[in-house]
Amino acid sequence: MMGTTIMTGTWVLVADSEKALFLRNVGDAFDFHFEVVRKETQDNPATREQGAHKPGRFNDGPSVQRSAVADTDWHELEKERFATDVADLLYRRAIAGDFEEIVIVAAPSLLGNLRTELHSEVRDKVVAEVDKNLTNEPIDKLEARLADLLGTARDRSTVEFG
Repeated sequence: MMGTTIMTGTWVLVADSEKALFLRNVGDAFDFHFEVVRKETQDNPATREQGAHKPGRFNDGPSVQRSAVADTDWHELEKERFATDVADLLYRRAIAGDFEEIVIVAAPSLLGNLRTELHSEVRDKVVAEVDKNLTNEPIDKLEARLADLLGTARDRSTVEFG
């Protein structure tokens, strides 16, 4: 991954399990300047707010003892679905010819889910993956941080880490 360049026109996906920011480098390979192409968010309340009722119970046999059945973790399920939604969106944009190369910067759990969901059309365009959650970074700090992580920063002493 070190020394990977982000050429002009390369897309950068910055995502966690509830927010995805699609960026395009309109700068050059050494002086990134990202513009926002699209922003996706997911409203994903806690499981306790999504469940309709209490977890079920079942009898343990002839005794009167009953055991609880674990309820579905709706919050976690939505996080996994978000990876599928992002992968589908990337596929549609890839086959439309919107990007030739993409760098994926994602929280480790989302990155793992994305890897399994990405279509080969998109996978072939991935030039780098960064397993970090940088969704809350301002774009100018993200540009500098990504240049440092990919080994393309001109002067590493000027890169700030937030």
